[in-house]
Amino acid sequence: MGQRWRAIGMLAIALFAVNVVARLVIRFGFDGDEAAADRVTLGMFAVIGLILAGVAYSWGRSRPVAQWGAEVAGAIGIALALTMFVGPLLVGRSPFADGSATFFWQVVLYLGATTVGTILGYLVLTTLGRDHRSQSLQEYAESGAAKPRRNVRR
Repeated sequence: MGQRWRAIGMLAIALFAVNVVARLVIRFGFDGDEAAADRVTLGMFAVIGLILAGVAYSWGRSRPVAQWGAEVAGAIGIALALTMFVGPLLVGRSPFADGSATFFWQVVLYLGATTVGTILGYLVLTTLGRDHRSQSLQEYAESGAAKPRRNVRR
């Protein structure tokens, strides 16, 4: 059980760290340049999506979707809360400095990027036939095609 929480925590910290790096780059590198800040933000969402695609691919190989999907959703929820409430404070701003509409659009964009990344990673895994379910079905088919065990009289 502890290993599960450790994986969820590490994933949440990694997602939050990507956001912190993007906020610091915007703050110190492009302070006041809205176009550059938008490009950095778009890059941040792409990196977050790629991280989750890789996680979905690697976790989906060995475990069923119902198990790792809940873990990924938990990590995304924790990372989202940290990103929305702690992230702005690290660069000296309030979470609602730009208004509530901007805050909620950031939530929607974050959830969209994480959902798309996770789904794409799992779709690639499923397309290649390397997911947990496909592997289980393949093992079942191979065991059924094998010669039955002969009863030996003694």
